[in-house]
Amino acid sequence: MAMLTIRNLPDDVHRALRVRAAQRGHSTEAEVREILAHVVKPEARVRLGDALSALGREVGLKNEDFEVLQQAKDKTPAEPLRFE
Repeated sequence: MAMLTIRNLPDDVHRALRVRAAQRGHSTEAEVREILAHVVKPEARVRLGDALSALGREVGLKNEDFEVLQQAKDKTPAEPLRFE
């Protein structure tokens, strides 16, 4: 696991972190880890696959709709680019 050193942390911020950690029964280090994880990886973040799936359900797409698209798809290989 990675290590992180934070320099020049104001005393009042450090004190607030220690108090918050004590109120939750954590060490200051554990509290900082939890805060950082919550901020950079929130549970409510948008996941593209979930968003697209929800959109498909909302507009009423069915598997049959995708089968039609696959059948209509042009399957000829693309011409390579020419740099002449």
